[in-house]
Amino acid sequence: MIPVRMMRKMVWERSMNKLSRGLSSSQIRKPRSPSLVSLDLIDEWSSTFTRSHSHPIQKSTANNDTARIIDGRSAAEEIKSSIAIEVSRMKESIGKVPGLAVILVGQRRDSLAYVRNKIMACHEVGFRFSIAELPESCTEDAVCDALSNYNKDASIHGILVQLPLPQKSLEQHFDEGKILNVLSLEKDVDGFHPLNIGNLAIQGREPLFIPCTAKGCIELLLSSDVEIVGKRAVVIGRSNIVGLPTFLLLQCGQCLQRHHATVSIVHAYSENPEIITREADILVAAAGVPNLVRGSWLKPGAVVLDVGINPIEDPESEHGYRLIGDVCFEEAVRIASAVTPVPGGVGPMTVAMLLLNTLEAAKRALCFT
Repeated sequence: MIPVRMMRKMVWERSMNKLSRGLSSSQIRKPRSPSLVSLDLIDEWSSTFTRSHSHPIQKSTANNDTARIIDGRSAAEEIKSSIAIEVSRMKESIGKVPGLAVILVGQRRDSLAYVRNKIMACHEVGFRFSIAELPESCTEDAVCDALSNYNKDASIHGILVQLPLPQKSLEQHFDEGKILNVLSLEKDVDGFHPLNIGNLAIQGREPLFIPCTAKGCIELLLSSDVEIVGKRAVVIGRSNIVGLPTFLLLQCGQCLQRHHATVSIVHAYSENPEIITREADILVAAAGVPNLVRGSWLKPGAVVLDVGINPIEDPESEHGYRLIGDVCFEEAVRIASAVTPVPGGVGPMTVAMLLLNTLEAAKRALCFT
């Protein structure tokens, strides 16, 4: 006897086949929604976002002078000190240390600054460090080959491709998705593998690694005793590197540590972004636009995390440029209750979280507890 469920399925399929045979191709209704990839747009922040707005700047009622500076450097130093202790214990016990590898394509100034900081941090905590430097003109296959080599190297426990990858031209660009798919999930210490991002997005699932900048932002909020649960948070920027994982982490977080903020995202196509940001108790700026966020964008007493690291020309600087954030710091300190500086805020915490992820990867690979 055929089960009832199977019988229903057979009847449904027959009826659909008859219906489709009786209709011409022009009569069969097709879904109107195009593929999701075809809907993707590049966030190009127009000049309308970067101009100062006429909305009057209100002084914070939470601080009669200036905002409290959230010191990312000191917080990162504490974390690195504890990592160095663990590395020494690992070396004494099993004669091995964590290994981190970076693949750098091209010579972007901000990428070079990030890599310099990672090299110094690895030396400070006793990690082994390796770098594969490739020219901007290299092929995707060259990047994938470098990844594959590090995947096979047992002395390397964490691998990261320094993102964003350079765009060769308007028509040609690296397929970051294809490249990240080559990366071993167990060595994805940047947390960008599709499976890690997917597990971060699904409640009840635990990613192997959380993206470092998003993880660093949450750590700064928690270590500064900033209340997150139930608060209104706004993330400016929706990149796969910072905006998206920060959004996910603020509203959900890990299955063992949920943060339950009410989160909005502002992007280059948002209308009246300053109206949205002025409602934020917690603002995370990650657009990559110098001084995008003016004082008029901020709610008095808000906590502001500035993720932006934008190089601007400065002949007097050692490297010929200096770094500024996405937030106009001079205006923000008059309105916010707490704000991160650039440099010295989120950046050092990002590196500290990378080291922490690499240590966890090494312990897992070496069965070290």
